Amino acid sequence: MDFAGNILILEERSELRQEIETIVKFLGCEWQSGELPDCLSYLDSDNAGITLVIAGNTGAVTPADLLKKHPMVPFIFTQAHDESELPREPNMIGILGKDGTYEGFLQLLRFCQSFNSLHKNLKRSDNAQRLLKFLVGKGRAIQEVRHLIEQVAPTTANVLILGESGTGKEVVARAVHALSDRRNKPFVPINCGAIPAELLESELFGHEKGAFTGAITSRAGRFELAEGGTIFLDEIGDMPLQMQVKLLRVLQERVFEKVGSNKQIKCDVRVIAATHRNLEEMIREGQFREDLFYRLNVFPIMTPPLRERADDIPLLLQELIRRYSDEHRVSVRFTQRAMESLMQHEWSGNVRELSNLVERMIIMHPDEIVDAQDLPQKYQYGVKGTRQDEISEKDVLFDLFSDTGSDDDHDDSAASEDGHEGTQHDDLGAPFSGVLPPEGVNLKDMVSQIEIDMIKQALAATDGVVARAAEILQMRRTTLVEKIKKYGISQDTE
Repeated sequence: MDFAGNILILEERSELRQEIETIVKFLGCEWQSGELPDCLSYLDSDNAGITLVIAGNTGAVTPADLLKKHPMVPFIFTQAHDESELPREPNMIGILGKDGTYEGFLQLLRFCQSFNSLHKNLKRSDNAQRLLKFLVGKGRAIQEVRHLIEQVAPTTANVLILGESGTGKEVVARAVHALSDRRNKPFVPINCGAIPAELLESELFGHEKGAFTGAITSRAGRFELAEGGTIFLDEIGDMPLQMQVKLLRVLQERVFEKVGSNKQIKCDVRVIAATHRNLEEMIREGQFREDLFYRLNVFPIMTPPLRERADDIPLLLQELIRRYSDEHRVSVRFTQRAMESLMQHEWSGNVRELSNLVERMIIMHPDEIVDAQDLPQKYQYGVKGTRQDEISEKDVLFDLFSDTGSDDDHDDSAASEDGHEGTQHDDLGAPFSGVLPPEGVNLKDMVSQIEIDMIKQALAATDGVVARAAEILQMRRTTLVEKIKKYGISQDTE
């Protein structure tokens, strides 16, 4: 993978800075590094052209300071920082070396490119800035939608938004309104499929007192309420045929009559319609008027399903977390493994389904880190029983990142109960001698087993007190909690 851009390395310790430089150089990326004060000054300069910052130990400058001061620059932090302690900002991309794999780093680079692609046009216009708040994503499909919105918004043309349920058709409609000259006038939505046919006319055009049983007062309709602004006719495909005729007249003549009145009311309203149905098929079946279709279909916009824009999921997660965090006063963070699992899901409910999942995770795991195994079962892909990848030269190289300031590293050798140095025992009591047997070993499984054994011994020695066990293992308490959860270790002493 070729990373387009200039990487800045912030690390005050020269030996660790050199390790990061080795990794970046190995990938063939352009990069800058040096003494920390010089690098910080370089980052602050207007013409720096930095497209990614890899930050380790940055002295007195905190991650929060960096993220808030440079909101348009994506940051990847090394394991010198605890993920749970990093501030929740859109430009905080992830932790480098958490999984210690080459593919893991490439995934973070892809997230950074997504971030840069999303924000590269922020300075182009005020409209572009407002539009990015509505439609998050960097893929070609969502970029095309944004381009179409920018084209049609300044006009008065009718818009027909097509797409599956949950793809954000109303979001597109609101974006068209927000970027138009009508933005200071009302945006009035109505779901044509949610209102009984006998009441839809009254909802759209209003009624006079006594027009029908129960009409005890006059009432303004949605077209009257939207005067000068925009009316959004959602699920237009569910509108009854008799109402389609009356709507067509409004579109043609720009006048309507209230139910129970013969007085014509002029209207200046932009019409945006949306449906998940195939209107052309409905026309062939006689369920939708062809003349109305062509009146509405002046400028069609197709909203893409989420399964076709999986690369946008990390950015969508960030935005949804921000919105729900403001509402619930708590946040949540998804690990890279959880994101990758979500990117494999089909998302039949599209963005609405993703939104519901994020809110559920915030409620279930407030201010916590959500890993793949914490997701509901239907969203877990490759969590259990997955094939262990072979250790490649690149994997070994990227394991260097697990040493860049992390305090949860621990020696694979320790004194056994009988006093022999450099010997570990698994659950079956078989010692690990450090000698490679002729038949070979599964190194990852062996390292995991050693971790499990050491964690169990530490918990037993501290009567199950996690904080004290973390001190013995020389790692953060939050890291130990994650490992206990990952391996399913009971905190009860045996």
